This record gives sequence, structure tokens and C-alpha cells, in this order.
Amino acid sequence: MAQTQRSGCPINLTLEQLGDPWSLIVIRDLMFGNRRSYGALLSQSEEGIASNILSSRLKRLVQSGLLTRSDDPSHRQKGIYALTEASIQLVPLLAHMGAWGRRHTAASETLSVRAELLEAGGPDLWRAFMDELRHLHLGAPRPARSVFAELQAAYEAAISKGAADGAQGD
Repeated sequence: MAQTQRSGCPINLTLEQLGDPWSLIVIRDLMFGNRRSYGALLSQSEEGIASNILSSRLKRLVQSGLLTRSDDPSHRQKGIYALTEASIQLVPLLAHMGAWGRRHTAASETLSVRAELLEAGGPDLWRAFMDELRHLHLGAPRPARSVFAELQAAYEAAISKGAADGAQGD
């Protein structure tokens, strides 16, 4: 499937790969939510992605080399999606986008917790997270630190705090 590029500008080319409203959301869900199957991506989407849009984006992301798809050993018709090195290298971009969104939009406190940790941790945390993503998605050796577990624990604590605050407000 050949695509015509508007220009050779690196910003344009990046936007041609990632600039639709769903591609980065799908990558985010694989990266931060470890949602590796079509069903998990569809049912656990905070944004409520439509099934046809998700299917289209997954195909496009695989074709562009940002994801890989392998057969699920438990069910031949299902696939397991994985990040590629190119998509893992989006961690700093997503960290900056999250930080910008926290400052300039009405972002949810609960959904901002990982962005806040990534911003505070800076490039050292991003590198550690990328090393862990390489382990989870590319089979690299397991790093000593689990940034994914740290981010997930902070997110779950924020959900619990939100539920407790909501119960107190009743």
C-alpha cells in the first residue's frame, strides 16, 4: 500500500504516521496498559474506540512498522500485538505530550498520574521504561527496575483514592 507524502519534512512524516486521532491512543494502551490483544484494546479503551477504527489502526500500525502482530497460541484467529523499537522510542514524545496536557488542558487527575511520574522522572526514567518495554515486547533481558509496575501502582492508587474521595462525598 503506497502512500503519497505531502513533503519530506520530518514533522510532516511523523504526523503522517501518527497524526490521526487514534494511532497514539492505541500505542499508549499497549505501552502503559499492556493491552496486547484486539479484545483488550477494544474493551478497555477509556476513549471508547469503535471496533472498525481499532481494526483499521492496528492494520496500519503493523504495516508502518510501529507494531507487530503474532498469532495467539491459545487461539489461532486471535493476534497478540507488540511494540517495535520505533514505537518504544516514542516514550519521550508521549511523556512530553502528557506533561503538556497536564498543564494546558482539563486533564483527569487519575489519568494524569502516569504522566506526572514520567515528567518528574525525566530522561532517566524514560530510558528505564524503554528498557522494560524492550523486555516485554522484544524479548530483551529483564531490567532490574520495573517502571511499568511503578506506573501501574500509582495509577491504581489514584483510582482507589478517587473512589474513596467519591464515597466520602456521598
